[in-house]
Amino acid sequence: MSKLPKADRRYFLKVMGALGIGAGMRPHQSQANTAQHDVSAWPTMHKVTYGRTGFKGSRLIFGCGAALANGQANHLLGPALDAGINVFDVGTKHYYKEAEKNLGPFIKQVRDRAMLISKTMLYVDLGPNDELDMATARKAAINWTRLLNESLTELGTDHVDAYYIMAANNPALIRAEEMHQAFTTAKATGKVTWWGISTHENAEAVLNAAVDTGWYDLMQIAITPAGWYDWESRSILGDSPDMKGLRPQLDRAREAGIAMIGMKAGRHLAGRWWLGGGNEKAYDKHYPAKLMAARLNAFQRSYAYVLEHGLDAVNADMQTFQHLQENFAATAQSNTWFV
Repeated sequence: MSKLPKADRRYFLKVMGALGIGAGMRPHQSQANTAQHDVSAWPTMHKVTYGRTGFKGSRLIFGCGAALANGQANHLLGPALDAGINVFDVGTKHYYKEAEKNLGPFIKQVRDRAMLISKTMLYVDLGPNDELDMATARKAAINWTRLLNESLTELGTDHVDAYYIMAANNPALIRAEEMHQAFTTAKATGKVTWWGISTHENAEAVLNAAVDTGWYDLMQIAITPAGWYDWESRSILGDSPDMKGLRPQLDRAREAGIAMIGMKAGRHLAGRWWLGGGNEKAYDKHYPAKLMAARLNAFQRSYAYVLEHGLDAVNADMQTFQHLQENFAATAQSNTWFV
């Protein structure tokens, strides 16, 4: 701990103080960490079973897409794993540039310790409420298979643990037998074990379709304490119930064996107009007094809250060691502020 730079040390003590956790809680796990990235004093990351997969995954997922697109966060992968993060989520080069290629060498060394997830859009002309014809369904299935194979090449592996339909917004496509056949074929040939969905538009309908099919193992949804996050408006969906109101749907999905993963939990808080946010107090009215009194920033509060209201894990883009610390502190002990 004494080897941390002063700025990082002060910050670490602050967030750990908020958790009521002292230094020296765990022994150092890896000689690969530099002094600047020492995680030896961090608390234990709580792990939960990811639905029917049976995998014991960390409640914080390292979102590798934007973070590794240009290789800028490669140095955080080792410390994240040493700290207890054992799920790494990436995506196709057609959206995330070199992210898969940058993740490949690291994940190859730790496959016995971590879950690898990647994903792709389907690149078909289909709106969220459009009817699905057979030709479009077949094209989507062909594209998913082709891009899975491409992702395997980029990652330098012959197998991913899970491969998602990315930016899913059409329930009919989620129910399409052609898509299911594409997955079962890929699974039979050893290319993938589990199937998943990532959605930030029309998420409620997509979620319900996924549950009804019984086909999907993991689902990543754009959700905030105030309710569904809508990618098109870069805001909270206008008619959305808050997360407490959405809890029955989340519980139904989890009871069906689907691991529920949140994303965009704090996006609306970001002080950047092109993200549709800038109000760090946007969710405060949803929080209990104990959470509001904790020495956490707005983003940390949002992660802790969604974890305690129906999600198994949250996916976060972390491009600096400070952000890794912040997200870890909030998720490793999220239940602290709800007991």
